[in-house]
Formats: sequence, structure tokens, C-alpha cells
Amino acid sequence: MSCPMGHGDRPVAGKTDASASVGAGGEAIVREEGAQLDFSKDMSYGDYLHLDKVLSAQHPLSPDHNEMLFIVQHQTSELWMKLMLHELQGAVGNVAEDRLPEAFKKLARVSRIMEQLVHAWDVLGTMTPPEYSAIRPYLSNSSGFQSAQYRRIEFMLGNKNAAMLKPHAHRPDLLAEVQSAFEAPSLYDEVLRLMQRRGIAVPTSHLTRDWTKPYAADDGVKDAWLQVYRDPQAHWDLYQMGEELVDLEDAFRLWRFRHVTTVERVIGFKRGTGGTGGVSYLRKMLDVVLFPELWALRTEL
Repeated sequence: MSCPMGHGDRPVAGKTDASASVGAGGEAIVREEGAQLDFSKDMSYGDYLHLDKVLSAQHPLSPDHNEMLFIVQHQTSELWMKLMLHELQGAVGNVAEDRLPEAFKKLARVSRIMEQLVHAWDVLGTMTPPEYSAIRPYLSNSSGFQSAQYRRIEFMLGNKNAAMLKPHAHRPDLLAEVQSAFEAPSLYDEVLRLMQRRGIAVPTSHLTRDWTKPYAADDGVKDAWLQVYRDPQAHWDLYQMGEELVDLEDAFRLWRFRHVTTVERVIGFKRGTGGTGGVSYLRKMLDVVLFPELWALRTEL
């Protein structure tokens, strides 16, 4: 559509339509659009998003200016994790029902959410050690280590550890949710069962195992994936699933790494507020491999 004031044209004298009367500040457009901005009879943007509750949920305990950053950083991360869990739960259900295109979409979204969380650490990284030290006494023993949503994500991705149930024992409602994820097959467990249904031999030990135990890499599982990767055209959806899982773990590793570097930048090697080793603990988590056979097979291709 051509612009009525393009190419050096001037508005025609006496013309009264809105497009001709737009001034440098766009006053006519504002007046025209303003007539449509009465939401008194409809649900508003703020109503739909419950913004009164969301934006009134920040309650700094210290007098320090920088605590708002700390609160918003962690609250927004929890919101992204809520969406991540929603997508992961849907993807696991899709895999169990052999609805792989839907699972691929959800897993790709989870990877993008993790990328968003990686960049969020860049914002928290602007907090300097003296600024964090000013608010730390007000945090008591609260710690991201106690995030029930993060723990559910870890469990759904296969990093099972019974000791990680204890931080949630004081909240029976949260403990029940974390326990459920702990006892259920992980995403990878469901993918291996899918491979068996598709005629790819997977060791029985990895199809009917105790889902609460940490996943152990197995040469038989690697051989199963090698069969897929050596003939992608014959097993295209399983091949795509393997790559979706690699994308997911790649993004998760970056998220963990940025967490470590941000914490080290802000607090050095002090112990975490929840009593963990801080950076030393987080560095150990960098060595956890969620889908080991998918990484190991690359050497043999």
C-alpha cells in the first residue's frame, strides 16, 4: 500500500481524512487509535496476564538497589522453567504415544527456552561482588538448589538422585511433584522404549529398569543408536529424535556452564546460601552426561 505522504507529496488542502492530517507526531493516528482503546467492557491485557499479581510479587528485603535484579532474575527463570516443564511433559507423552512430529516441536521449544535462560545469566552477571554481598545476609538459607521446578527438569532428563528429594521435604505439595518425576521414566527412557517398538533392539536392562536409578551408559544402547545413525533414511524419525536430544543436551550444558561462570564471577568460591559448595558443586554438574550413547557414537561414525 502506497504512503499518502511518500515521494515528497504534500497533503491536499482541505483534505480531512486521518491519513492526510497526520502531523510529525502522528497525532491523528493517536486520536483514531485512541477511540478503540476503551477496554472497560472487555478483559484487558493486564487482566489476562494477572499482572497485578505478577508485578507485585517482588519484595526486596534489603535496602540495596540491586536486590530487585536478583529477584526478577530468579522469578523470570522460574516462569521459563514452568513453560519448559509444560513442554517436556507434553513431549514425553507424545513419544510414549508415537506422535513424534509433535514431540519434535516441543523439544525444539525446550532447547530455545534454555537458550533464553543462558542469556538471562548475562543480566545477573552485571551484579558485582560488593553488590551481592550487600544483599546476601538477607537471603538466609534460600537457594536455587531448592528449586522444585529445576529438580523436576533434571529428573525428567534422566539425572536421578534420591538425595535431591530432601530439599523439598518441608513442602509436601512440592515434594509430591518432585517425587513423581523421580519415579517416572525419563524422556530418554521413553525414547529407548520407542526404539524397541520400532524394531531396533535395545537391551532389556534398559527397558524395564528401576526408573529411580541414575542412567548408566550401555554398549548395547550405543549399538542401537549406531544402527539408526548408519542408515538415517531407513530410520529418519529416530535419527531426528537423536539429534533433537543432542540439541537439548547441548543447550542444557550451556545453561549449566553460564550458571557456573556467573556464580564464580559474583561470589567466587564462597559456599552457596543453601550450604552447597557453590562453584565447586556446580562444576561437578558440568560432567553429567544425560544421553551418553548419542555422544559416544560420534567417534565411531
